[in-house]
Amino acid sequence: MIGLLSILAVGFFLGMRHATDPDHVIAVTTIVSNQRNRARAALIGAFWGVGHTVTIFVVGAGIILFNLVIPVRVGLSMELSVAIMLIVLGLMNVAGFMRSMPASSPHGHDAQEVVHSHPHNHGDYIHNHPHSHGPETHPHSPDDTPLAWMDRLFGKISLYQYLRPFVVGVVHGLAGSAAVALLVLTTIRNVHWAIAYLLIFGVGTIAGMMLITMSIASAFTMMGKGRQKFSRRLALASGLLSLCFGLFVAYQICFVNGLFATHPQWTPQ
Repeated sequence: MIGLLSILAVGFFLGMRHATDPDHVIAVTTIVSNQRNRARAALIGAFWGVGHTVTIFVVGAGIILFNLVIPVRVGLSMELSVAIMLIVLGLMNVAGFMRSMPASSPHGHDAQEVVHSHPHNHGDYIHNHPHSHGPETHPHSPDDTPLAWMDRLFGKISLYQYLRPFVVGVVHGLAGSAAVALLVLTTIRNVHWAIAYLLIFGVGTIAGMMLITMSIASAFTMMGKGRQKFSRRLALASGLLSLCFGLFVAYQICFVNGLFATHPQWTPQ
């Protein structure tokens, strides 16, 4: 019993440490860079962790229970999916920052109209872009937004806004599941203990990611009146970092590890 408790304790704290991996933090920062509510930020982190845990458990249990062997190209492709996801998240944040850039003041008969940018909503979609409060000068209609079609399709589902971090967590789990399972196989011989380790590892990852997302949201609260500017700068910084890191990982996988070469090389990490 003491041995099992020790294994579970180690699994929990390793799961928390796993949540702090650079690609995990970068990805989740791009998602919560505009989130000011700590409770919602914690939910975003929890959904990311649940998605990550689902993949780790399913793939890891398959390797442990059925001795599944992941081909080299499949393993590299799973890691490449993370790189692609980081690139997409980065581009979305950079594009959002560009759209939020203040426009120059209008001239002529509209000179008295103030054009500014601040967070506002269209239904459940909250974003920034330059606009005035005159209806004729708003750059788009409430139904003409990137997520408007999602509002129409999934508006009645209260948790649909958390699907994005869940999917991101699932993709991240693909990249790390093989390494976690192989580590368990080499250190824990008891199959039941190994499965329990995977579960508690996932719980630790969820807890770690919730702490990270709550810390990011707390930073907005501490900024006070300057949180809008801080939010835009954080969104840009996290977007650029995610884009660059994603491109670097993709280069490593495709060219250094030779995903598309004759003899690819892959070491689960």
